[in-house]
Amino acid sequence: MAADRDRFSTATRLRALGEQAAARVYRAQSRRLRPRPRRSRLTGRAAVLALVVCSLIVALAYPLRQYVQQRSEIADERRQAEQHRRQVEELRDAKARWQDPAYLERQARERLRFVFPGEIGYLLPDSAGGGEAGEGGEADRSADRHEGGAETVLPWYEDLWHSLDEADQAREAASHTHRSTRRSAR
Repeated sequence: MAADRDRFSTATRLRALGEQAAARVYRAQSRRLRPRPRRSRLTGRAAVLALVVCSLIVALAYPLRQYVQQRSEIADERRQAEQHRRQVEELRDAKARWQDPAYLERQARERLRFVFPGEIGYLLPDSAGGGEAGEGGEADRSADRHEGGAETVLPWYEDLWHSLDEADQAREAASHTHRSTRRSAR
């Protein structure tokens, strides 16, 4: 029993506490003396997280680019479809106008200078330049083609023949000039 008493005595307890404290101090001093390895700020979890984020960015970059490109193509196609829809409406309106006999007759009289059998067609020179003869610049073109500055307005078919004649004359004059320069070079 004396041994039990010795185990629970104050001196024994103090000795055990002293030894434990000494061991702690020794360990603390040995930690200070040993160079501490620097701990990296990048932990394993942070590295894995960065790797996952980078792989997601790489994996999603191309599909996202394709998505944006396809959206812009869809918007372009919609604009074109709307434009074509408007053109179709305009063409339907024009077709409906051309189905009207009164419009057809008026266009034949104005554009082609047609007259009904028994009628006499007159063409008057337009001095103001804003009437029927001045529309589209037809009168100005045909007047410029004729020598002497004649203000006569020709029907479209005669105007066509005159332009062909002028083109032939210009070609003949150019070939004649080309031949004369070749002869003088010899």
